[in-house]
Amino acid sequence: MEVTNVWLTDDAVWIKTADGREEKELFADYARLKNAPREALEDYYVSEFGIHWKILNEDLAFECFFMKKPKSPLYKLFLSHPEINVSALARRLGISQSLMAQYVGGAKKPSAERMQAIVNEIRKIGAELTIATI
Repeated sequence: MEVTNVWLTDDAVWIKTADGREEKELFADYARLKNAPREALEDYYVSEFGIHWKILNEDLAFECFFMKKPKSPLYKLFLSHPEINVSALARRLGISQSLMAQYVGGAKKPSAERMQAIVNEIRKIGAELTIATI
Protein backbone atom coordinates (compact mmCIF):
# COMPACT_ATOMS: atom_id res chain seq x y z
CA MET A 1 0.00 0.00 0.00
CA GLU A 2 1.41 3.36 -0.99
CA VAL A 3 0.47 6.14 1.44
CA THR A 4 0.79 9.63 -0.02
CA ASN A 5 -0.36 11.77 2.90
CA VAL A 6 -0.60 11.58 6.70
CA TRP A 7 -2.29 14.22 8.84
CA LEU A 8 -3.75 14.76 12.29
CA THR A 9 -7.11 16.14 13.34
CA ASP A 10 -8.24 16.84 16.88
CA ASP A 11 -9.32 13.23 17.45
CA ALA A 12 -7.57 11.07 14.84
CA VAL A 13 -4.66 10.38 12.55
CA TRP A 14 -5.59 10.12 8.87
CA ILE A 15 -3.90 8.59 5.84
CA LYS A 16 -4.50 8.89 2.11
CA THR A 17 -3.34 6.22 -0.31
CA ALA A 18 -2.10 6.62 -3.87
CA ASP A 19 -5.44 5.29 -5.14
CA GLY A 20 -7.31 8.05 -3.27
CA ARG A 21 -8.66 6.11 -0.29
CA GLU A 22 -8.71 7.90 3.05
CA GLU A 23 -9.07 6.36 6.50
CA LYS A 24 -8.45 7.28 10.10
CA GLU A 25 -7.53 5.75 13.44
CA LEU A 26 -9.01 7.43 16.48
CA PHE A 27 -6.63 8.54 19.22
CA ALA A 28 -9.22 7.30 21.74
CA ASP A 29 -8.50 3.71 20.65
CA TYR A 30 -4.85 3.98 21.72
CA ALA A 31 -4.14 4.88 25.34
CA ARG A 32 -0.77 6.50 24.62
CA LEU A 33 -2.22 8.64 21.85
CA LYS A 34 -5.43 9.45 23.72
CA ASN A 35 -3.53 10.86 26.70
CA ALA A 36 -0.69 12.52 24.79
CA PRO A 37 -0.23 16.27 24.53
CA ARG A 38 -0.60 17.69 21.04
CA GLU A 39 3.14 18.38 20.74
CA ALA A 40 3.87 14.68 21.29
CA LEU A 41 1.20 13.64 18.77
CA GLU A 42 2.79 15.88 16.16
CA ASP A 43 6.22 14.30 16.74
CA TYR A 44 5.80 11.25 14.47
CA TYR A 45 7.59 9.80 11.50
CA VAL A 46 6.31 7.73 8.61
CA SER A 47 7.90 4.56 7.27
CA GLU A 48 6.78 2.38 4.39
CA PHE A 49 4.81 0.27 6.91
CA GLY A 50 3.19 2.82 9.18
CA ILE A 51 3.32 5.77 11.53
CA HIS A 52 5.64 5.80 14.52
CA TRP A 53 5.74 7.97 17.63
CA LYS A 54 9.14 7.30 19.16
CA ILE A 55 8.54 9.42 22.26
CA LEU A 56 5.13 7.81 22.88
CA ASN A 57 6.31 4.28 21.98
CA GLU A 58 3.35 3.81 19.66
CA ASP A 59 3.21 2.38 16.15
CA LEU A 60 0.25 2.15 13.77
CA ALA A 61 0.55 -0.13 10.74
CA PHE A 62 -1.03 1.27 7.56
CA GLU A 63 -2.77 -2.06 6.93
CA CYS A 64 -4.74 -1.60 10.15
CA PHE A 65 -6.39 1.59 8.91
CA PHE A 66 -8.55 -0.29 6.38
CA MET A 67 -9.35 -3.39 8.39
CA LYS A 68 -12.49 -4.14 10.31
CA LYS A 69 -11.37 -3.98 13.88
CA PRO A 70 -12.29 -7.05 15.84
CA LYS A 71 -10.42 -6.43 19.05
CA SER A 72 -7.66 -9.02 19.34
CA PRO A 73 -6.52 -10.23 22.76
CA LEU A 74 -3.27 -8.30 22.28
CA TYR A 75 -5.16 -5.13 21.39
CA LYS A 76 -7.29 -5.46 24.51
CA LEU A 77 -4.25 -6.21 26.67
CA PHE A 78 -2.23 -3.21 25.53
CA LEU A 79 -5.24 -0.88 25.58
CA SER A 80 -6.00 -1.83 29.18
CA HIS A 81 -2.31 -1.73 30.20
CA PRO A 82 -0.68 1.24 28.44
CA GLU A 83 2.19 1.00 30.90
CA ILE A 84 3.43 -2.01 28.91
CA ASN A 85 5.71 -0.68 26.20
CA VAL A 86 4.87 -2.53 22.99
CA SER A 87 8.05 -1.43 21.23
CA ALA A 88 10.24 -2.53 24.14
CA LEU A 89 8.42 -5.87 24.30
CA ALA A 90 9.05 -6.39 20.58
CA ARG A 91 12.76 -5.70 21.12
CA ARG A 92 12.86 -8.19 24.01
CA LEU A 93 11.26 -10.79 21.75
CA GLY A 94 13.64 -10.01 18.90
CA ILE A 95 10.87 -9.09 16.46
CA SER A 96 10.34 -5.85 14.59
CA GLN A 97 8.24 -3.11 16.12
CA SER A 98 6.14 -2.88 12.95
CA LEU A 99 5.33 -6.61 13.09
CA MET A 100 4.30 -6.29 16.73
CA ALA A 101 2.13 -3.28 15.81
CA GLN A 102 0.46 -5.42 13.14
CA TYR A 103 -0.23 -8.14 15.71
CA VAL A 104 -1.71 -5.62 18.13
CA GLY A 105 -3.71 -3.83 15.44
CA GLY A 106 -5.00 -7.06 13.92
CA ALA A 107 -3.37 -6.71 10.50
CA LYS A 108 -1.52 -9.97 11.17
CA LYS A 109 -2.24 -12.82 13.54
CA PRO A 110 0.64 -14.34 15.47
CA SER A 111 1.08 -18.10 15.30
CA ALA A 112 0.17 -20.04 18.43
CA GLU A 113 3.88 -20.36 19.23
CA ARG A 114 4.51 -16.63 18.75
CA MET A 115 1.48 -15.74 20.87
CA GLN A 116 2.74 -18.02 23.63
CA ALA A 117 6.18 -16.36 23.42
CA ILE A 118 4.54 -12.93 23.78
CA VAL A 119 2.51 -14.08 26.79
CA ASN A 120 5.56 -15.70 28.37
CA GLU A 121 7.60 -12.52 27.93
CA ILE A 122 4.87 -10.41 29.52
CA ARG A 123 4.75 -12.85 32.45
CA LYS A 124 8.54 -12.68 32.70
CA ILE A 125 8.36 -8.88 32.91
CA GLY A 126 5.72 -9.21 35.65
CA ALA A 127 7.93 -11.62 37.59
CA GLU A 128 10.90 -9.25 37.25
CA LEU A 129 8.79 -6.40 38.59
CA THR A 130 7.61 -8.38 41.60
CA ILE A 131 11.17 -8.96 42.76
CA ALA A 132 12.45 -5.47 41.92
CA THR A 133 14.05 -3.62 44.79
CA ILE A 134 14.53 0.06 45.23
